[in-house]
Amino acid sequence: MQRRELRMARAVVTAEVDHGRAELIGDPDRPQGWTLLLDGTAQSHVDLDDPTHLEFEYVRRLAHVADLAAPPTAPLRTLHLGGGAWTLARYVAATRPRSPQRVVELDAGLVELVSSRLPADDTGIEITVGDARAALAGMPTGSVDLLVLDVFAGARTPAHLTSVEFVRTAAAALAGGGVYAANVADGGSLSFARTQVAAAAAVFADVAVLAVPQLLHGRRFGNIVLVASARPLPVGELARRAAGDPFPARVLAGPELRRFARGAAVPVDAAATPSPLPPPGFFGRPAD
Repeated sequence: MQRRELRMARAVVTAEVDHGRAELIGDPDRPQGWTLLLDGTAQSHVDLDDPTHLEFEYVRRLAHVADLAAPPTAPLRTLHLGGGAWTLARYVAATRPRSPQRVVELDAGLVELVSSRLPADDTGIEITVGDARAALAGMPTGSVDLLVLDVFAGARTPAHLTSVEFVRTAAAALAGGGVYAANVADGGSLSFARTQVAAAAAVFADVAVLAVPQLLHGRRFGNIVLVASARPLPVGELARRAAGDPFPARVLAGPELRRFARGAAVPVDAAATPSPLPPPGFFGRPAD
C-alpha cells in the first residue's frame, strides 16, 4: 500500500502493541475493509463484510492452496503460524464452515487490537498468544491438515522459522497427505527462497512454488508461496488458478523447481538466517 492511498483512507486507528506501532487503515473502496500495518509494514487486509475478498496477491495464492487441500466445503484442521488480522483463517471459516482453526500470534497487544476492532465472532477460530515454533512443537502428531507459515517480525521472517529442523517439526504435525504452505519474501537472486525450497525438499516428497514471473526473474521483491506435502500436489489445478489471478503467477514444480533450487544449502538451526529485509517502500515499509 502506497502512502498516497493511506491519506485517502476513510479512517485510521493506531495503537502501541507489544512489538511496535500498529495501524488499521480503512479501505476507501470497501465500507468494512481494513489494512493492518505494523511499524509501517503492511501485514493484512480484511473485509469484514466479505471474508472471501482477498486483497493481497500472495494471500490469494494461499487461498488456492487451502481450496485444494480437501474436497470443497469439507472442514479443514488448519494451523496458522502468524496472525496479522487472521485473513486466511477468516477465508477458511467462510468457505469451509466448522473447520477447527488455530492462529498463533506472538504479539498479545496485536491480538487484543484485532479482536476488538476486527472481531471474528462465530467462526470457530482459536487464538493462541505465543512463539510459532514453540506452539508448533506442542501440536499432537498428525493433528493438522493444513499448516500455514506467515510470520514476520517487522518485515522479516525470524531465523528460527527458516531451518530444516523447523520444517521437520511442521511435517510431524501434519496428517497423512496434509499440506505445508509458507509465505517466503525475497528478491533479486532469490538465494533465501532457494534455501527454503531446499529445506522443504529435504523433508517432503513433493514441493512447488507459486510466484509472479517478474519475481522469479529477479526483477522485483515480493512473496513466493511455497507448498509441500508427503503426497503429490495438485500442481495443474494450482497453476490454472494462479494464472487466472489479477496478477497471474507461475507454478514451479518437478525438474523445473529442482533447477531453481540447485546448489542451495539446506539451512540448519545453527546457521539459519531471517528472510531479507525488503527495500524501502515495499510492503509499505518506510525508509530507515
